[in-house]
Amino acid sequence: MKRYTDAKTYDNQIPSVVTIGTFDGVHIGHKKIIERLIECAERNDLESVILTFFPHPRMVLQQDSDIKLINTIEERIQILEKTGLSNLVIHPFTKEFSRLTAGEYVQDMLIECLNIRHVIIGYDHRFGRNRNSNITDLASFGMQNDFTVEEISKQDIDDVAVSSTKIRQALAEGNITRANSFLGYEFMLTGTVVKGKELGRKLNYPTANLFIEEQYKLIPKNGVYIVKSCIDNRIYFGMMNIGTNPTVNGTQQTIETHFFDASFNLYEKKIQIQLLKRIRDEKKFDSVAHLQEAMHQDEDFARDFINSLL
Repeated sequence: MKRYTDAKTYDNQIPSVVTIGTFDGVHIGHKKIIERLIECAERNDLESVILTFFPHPRMVLQQDSDIKLINTIEERIQILEKTGLSNLVIHPFTKEFSRLTAGEYVQDMLIECLNIRHVIIGYDHRFGRNRNSNITDLASFGMQNDFTVEEISKQDIDDVAVSSTKIRQALAEGNITRANSFLGYEFMLTGTVVKGKELGRKLNYPTANLFIEEQYKLIPKNGVYIVKSCIDNRIYFGMMNIGTNPTVNGTQQTIETHFFDASFNLYEKKIQIQLLKRIRDEKKFDSVAHLQEAMHQDEDFARDFINSLL
């Protein structure tokens, strides 16, 4: 997959079929659209292109927006690379760009930059200044400029019964099983391991304290999760606590993972952790001893679950 950080740098010698969207989560509904895109490109000797934008428009146009996304931009790229897509164009979304009229957007972006012949788009797609143009307007532009528009109907989208909004809700509720079933893969957290308060080490459960730089990344509901990670080309399983460590009067949210049967120094290392199953809510225990007892029970539950996967 070729990646472009600006539509103006796209190599447009071969005409393209394009789909446009945020594709947050790259879930099973998105993959249905991408499969249609790739099949259309192969059938008509066109380049398959996804046009997406970063930052998310709400981050730019609503300065007080607290929008949380399922994927960081790098995670989204990583997942799209596995789909068979030929080209990913991540165009910078700016206030200046948002002021383009529908006609300017179609001419400058779709025709001149991407050399489109066909667009596959959702029935509710809006574009242009103030998002005041729709799929009917796009089809009209197509008739004038020799490209066709294929609508993904409401029924097609509803049949999948998956949306990024539903996935975000599942994650907010801690329902990682439902979120993963909608995504078609395990939800991931990517970050750098930093030094923490080393409470886990004192409890004989040393943890990797994950720092996620992207503040827009959605963090699931506080609690204890069963996780896995590929580190130095080897899969490790473990358990992760997302929360504030209330038993020791913690206040800051941390993401701490204890890897089973592992001994390594991960400080300053960038790792990615997949969440497999939620064990329980985070709780404030009467004592550190009771916390340690609960952690033993969590480990037993986690190991049984992991064994069932192997």
